[in-house]
Amino acid sequence: MDEQAEISTPKDAANNALVLAFGRLQGAANRLEYILGRALEAECGISHLMFEVLLILGRAGEPGLSMRAIAQEQVLTTGGATRLVDRMAAAGLVERVEDPGDRRGRLVRLTPLGERTTVAASRVHVENIRRYFLAPLPVEDRERFAENLRMLSHAARDMLPRLP
Repeated sequence: MDEQAEISTPKDAANNALVLAFGRLQGAANRLEYILGRALEAECGISHLMFEVLLILGRAGEPGLSMRAIAQEQVLTTGGATRLVDRMAAAGLVERVEDPGDRRGRLVRLTPLGERTTVAASRVHVENIRRYFLAPLPVEDRERFAENLRMLSHAARDMLPRLP
């Protein structure tokens, strides 16, 4: 890809190799998000964002995570994270508990239903990832592609400001 290609017309801009490559990445991500998210909703009754929070909490284990930590992981405002966790708590997927390290603080952790839902939704999600994300790629390119995505994700994450 020619990173130094001159852009002097709208057509040049629209056909720039880097612009096209990023647009394809964004388009693929949006389409896959829609496909995989709809499958989670239809088969498990949860949104993709709820599923991501279940995974974050599953990774964290006991005693749970603060609302700020959840917000930072999902690039949400603390208010957005609070509203999402409120819906998840109402559905019985998570609970708020006292923070053993801060008597004034509260942590969020999975309930037994949240644990079962995480496992069931992960099984559905993994099968759909295989079908829609991996199957179109040549077998010999899959591992390198996944590693490249990891590097991109971490580089972008590291450039984001941390919440106070």
